[in-house]
This record gives sequence, C-alpha cells and structure tokens, in this order.
Amino acid sequence: MLARELLRNSPDRVRAALAARGSDAPLAELLAADARWREAQAEVEALKAERNRGSKEVGALFAGGRRDEAEALRARMAELGTRVAAGEREAASLAETVASLELTVPNIPHESVPAGPDETANRFERSWGEPPAFDFEPRSHWDLGPGLGILDFERAAKVAGARFAVLWGAGAALERALVTFMLDVHRAAGYREVYVPFLVNREALLGTGQLPKFAADLFHVEGTELYLVPTAEVPVTNLHRGEILEEGSLPRRYCAYTPCFRAEAGSYGRDVRGLIRQHQFDKVELVHLATPETSYAELDALTAAAESVLQRLGLPYRVVTLSTGDMGFAAAKTHDLEVWLPGQGCYREISSCSNCEDFQARRADLKYRPSAGGKTRFLHTLNGSGVAIGRTLVAILENYQCADGTVTVPQALRPYLGGLATLVAEA
Repeated sequence: MLARELLRNSPDRVRAALAARGSDAPLAELLAADARWREAQAEVEALKAERNRGSKEVGALFAGGRRDEAEALRARMAELGTRVAAGEREAASLAETVASLELTVPNIPHESVPAGPDETANRFERSWGEPPAFDFEPRSHWDLGPGLGILDFERAAKVAGARFAVLWGAGAALERALVTFMLDVHRAAGYREVYVPFLVNREALLGTGQLPKFAADLFHVEGTELYLVPTAEVPVTNLHRGEILEEGSLPRRYCAYTPCFRAEAGSYGRDVRGLIRQHQFDKVELVHLATPETSYAELDALTAAAESVLQRLGLPYRVVTLSTGDMGFAAAKTHDLEVWLPGQGCYREISSCSNCEDFQARRADLKYRPSAGGKTRFLHTLNGSGVAIGRTLVAILENYQCADGTVTVPQALRPYLGGLATLVAEA
C-alpha cells in the first residue's frame, strides 16, 4: 500500500498516477474517510482530556465538602464517558474503512516508466537471439505436442475441464527437466532455493496485493481460509512478514518452484488453445528483498537472471518496459521478457520482473534495521518469473521443431533427460 503521508500530503501526485494507470481506485472516498477518521480521533482525545480534568475536579470538590457540585459534575463526566465510547466506536469504524480503501489503490509508477494506456505504449529495450528461419511452415505447439503424443488436452478435459493439459512420456520428463534446470541455474548464480507451501492464507495474499483486487482469479479451498497459490511470489515474499532483517543480510535472493493456480476470470475467449493460459501451470519464481537505495540495481540483476535461462536454452526473446497502463497492481516498474514463438509468429510474455518498492512491504510489514542505526525502514520487494515452465516448453517445441514433426532438445537440457537429443512421436 502507499504511505499515508503520501496520500495526505501529495494527493495530486497520487491522482495523476492513478490517471496514468487508468485506475478507478476510490481516492476521493479514501481521502474523505481518512480526514473524517483523523477528526474523530481528535474529538475523542479532546473528550478524554475534558473527562480527565473533570474527574480530578470531582475529587477536589468532594474533598472540599462541596458534595452537590461534585455529584453534578460526576454525572456530566459519566455523560462524557458515553460520548467517548461512541466516539471510539466511530473512529474504529472509520479506521476499518480507511484500511479497506487503502488496499484498493495501486502502486505509484516509477518516473522512468513510459506513460500510456496499454501494451501499445510499452518501451522496447533490447533483444537477444535471432528467430529461426525455417524452410517449411512452422507449426504451433498445440499441433506439435499432440502429434508427438506428449501433449493431451482432450484427456485433461475429461478429468478437469478446459484450460488444463496432460503431458505424456518425454513431455512430462521435459517439464520436470525444465524445473530442475532452472533451479540449478539460479542456485549457481547465488539464489537460495526454498520449497514453500502451495496453499496460503488470506494475510499472505493481502501482503502481496492479490487480495482484495484479484479475488476472482484465485482458487479458494472451500471450508478453509486457504487459497491455492497463484504464484510462488506470495509465500516467498511473506516468509519474513513481521520480521526486522539486518541491513547486512541484504539483498536476499530466493528462488522457488511451485505449481500456480489461476481462475483466469478476466480472460474469457483469450488464448483458448494451447498452454499459454492455463488454470494450472508450473513456474520457478525469483524474489529479491533489498534496501531502497539498491532496489533498481536489483531489478536489473533479477531481469538478467531470468534472461540467463532463455539464453542458455537458445530461445530468442526481447525485453520491454511496461507502460503505466499495462503494469501490474503492485509494481512500480516492470520489465517483461517476451519469447519468440514461430508457430504463432509473435513474441509472447514469458517473465515479468518487477520492483514493487515498499508497496508490498507496507502491506506485509517487511522491515530492516539500517547498519548505521536509526529507525527501522520498509524493505523494497522484487519478483519475477525465472521463468514460466509451460511457456518455455511451448517455446522449445516451436523454436526447435523440424520439418518431420520431431523436435530437437536444447543442449542445456540433454543432461537432465538422460542425453535425449530429439523428441520423436510416442505411441
């Protein structure tokens, strides 16, 4: 969430940021509720002070033998007590309203973020690799995978419905190999691997910003207060919730594998074919915890870590900086990695690397103690896919396909597949 001082002292800046994002967050309602809450707090404190003075005066009157005056004043103090209690209830109600409205306001974009309404305003940064040149018409993964007998949408629909997939044989092995390969790459680069629960509570989702805004995209486990993880960002970022870390231990860089579960409530009709937009998919996530002074250097490091996976796999990609209207709710700045998919003739997002600055840290109470002393400060949190497994599998099938329908296995993955060099049709 945003600092209340920012909301109170720079409402025009927040208003402009919301306009740039195309956000309809109820800023005016929030500011009005906050002003009324502060007024209510002040009124309660004034009443309490008056009650305290009156209580002392009652004692003095009794001590001076002025009983009738003391009884009358005590009655007035009892009335004040009733008003204090009512004022406290009003202030508590207003505090809840303010806290609830605060959770609906997105982060402020960093000054370097390009302004624009949607992905058309995203800024191209760089590209790596050359899209392969085929002497045949490249096929999409939803044709290649079933043709090889390793990707099955029909049987997945039998057991779970649309937007699920079954991987057979070498397809399943390739999925597993990609998870292990990515974790190995990141561990070698200094990340600390962590295995986390695949179910999280409401507080964890509030902390990273999935709730309340994206409730419709979450799978809630009926009869419990738990949700299936939409991304490992949620449990990993919350691991230090309520703790105070020492500055000397920063930055902290974590990598984690989890399956991810998303209802895709707002994507009706989009990417209905293939593996691009599934209800369940695997991902290796990267999370950084850093100081405010180092967080943008960490964003560069995070992006480079995700890029290294694609480079090792020989997959051509480009990097874009998302515009104000295309960024995620919690992000202050985001670099997207978009991998080339020959079967679709376009680049598709395979990793989003974001600096959330102190937005999530305020929600999840993530702080550090400066080495030089002084007050504790909120951390800056960063996260990014390192990378999405299913989309990587898609990119491999489409970029490494051959005219006869077989697929060459990237050199970097062969040790994870027992030396397998080519995916051929399975029975």
